[in-house]
Parts: sequence; C-alpha cells; structure tokens
Amino acid sequence: ARREGDEETTKRMRGVRYAVLKNPDHLTGRQDESLTALGNTDPRGQLYRAWRLKELLRNLLRHPIEQARGELKHWVFWASHSRIPEIVELSRKIRRRRPDILRTIELGYSNARLEAFNNRIKVTIRMAYGFHHVNNLISFVMLRCGGLDIRLPEPTN
Repeated sequence: ARREGDEETTKRMRGVRYAVLKNPDHLTGRQDESLTALGNTDPRGQLYRAWRLKELLRNLLRHPIEQARGELKHWVFWASHSRIPEIVELSRKIRRRRPDILRTIELGYSNARLEAFNNRIKVTIRMAYGFHHVNNLISFVMLRCGGLDIRLPEPTN
C-alpha cells in the first residue's frame, strides 16, 4: 500500500505487523481492528491467509491426538494449496515430519527447557567476554549450568 501511494490503506495497516505476531487473545482493541482490516485490504489476501494458517497450526498443538491427526492433515492440504511460497515450503516440511509432530502432541513435550539452557549459555558467554583462555569460559559455563549450588559466605558484622 505504501509503494502504491495508498495513504488510507497504509493508515489502516499500521500496527498489523505486531498484531499478526501476537496471540489473538492478547490483542489490543486497535490491533484487533487492524487485523480485521487486514482481511479486507490485503490485495491478494496472502498476509491474512498466512496469519490464519499460523493460528490454525498453533492451536493444533493443543488438541487431543486423534483430533490433531485429522486437523494436521487438513492443515497440510490447505497450506500446500495456499499459493504462498513460504507456507507451501512449510507444508512440505511438516508433511515430512508429521510422525514426529504427532508424537510431540501425544507426549506433550516441548523444547522450552533446552531453549532456556541455550539462552543461559549465551548469557554466560557474553559475561565471559575478555577471558584470555577458552578453558576459563568452559569452566564458567560448567559452574553456572552444572547444577552446583555454591554460596559465598555472608559477611559478619
């Protein structure tokens, strides 16, 4: 809309970038309005369809396994026929990894702990900036992530 010089559409589309990234339950009133306007103003409807597909896939992870199996099949079909190159590519990947995805839904596992651990290592590496030897960094990571609870003695007055 900005490239075409359509100021009215550009004004209505403000805030859409943040609205499509948020959980629909946590949208502000203005973001909800801009998302509704997106369905009406998107020239080819690709952004709105991509958002709807994203939300369907996100909600699919909360369903019981039998319902999720059918909905995943429906999602892959709809995504592969969306004519949005990124979504079509994602549907191919999901089709290849379908058994793993269904197993994850069935068992209820997530990679949250692994991501938290990786983040802690990244922060530790950032804190260790300036160490002269990599062995010091490795020791620091092991100290922070190894599970030891070392407390310094408290000063006595």
